[in-house]
Amino acid sequence: MASQPIVDPATIITEDVAVTKDEILALNAQRDEFEQVDRLVSIDLEEGLAVGIKSQKADEFWTRGHIPGRPIMPGVLMIEMAAQISSVIYHLKFETGGKKFFGFGGVNNVKFRGSVEPGDDLIMVVKAKKLRSRMAIFEAQGFVNGTMVFEGEVTGIVI
Repeated sequence: MASQPIVDPATIITEDVAVTKDEILALNAQRDEFEQVDRLVSIDLEEGLAVGIKSQKADEFWTRGHIPGRPIMPGVLMIEMAAQISSVIYHLKFETGGKKFFGFGGVNNVKFRGSVEPGDDLIMVVKAKKLRSRMAIFEAQGFVNGTMVFEGEVTGIVI
């Protein structure tokens, strides 16, 4: 059984823009195929909570080989998306200006509960459980069409 949603997906306004792609790129080092967040549609730094979106296009780099004839987004990219949103929360909360590299420290309790396919909008909700200047732990949940397809915990550390 899936966990309770951090945020009710029916209340998320996906057209909103709280943090742009350019603002994300100014904070996160990932580029090209590894840019896994189009924008944040909401952010609350006091709560350590953000909601991001990535629209899956037909020509995503993974569609050709992950699974021919039935392309599905690799789970590791869902984890990467959660980590990138976590990083944005970290950078904005601590006002780093993107000058520190906030990278993976670990992942725990990850469950894949559905698939993400070309044409889907993956909505990722990330909430800080512990948020410190050198290390943070975030819980994350991904949704497609209101259905939870991913959940897990991401730990980030300053590298």
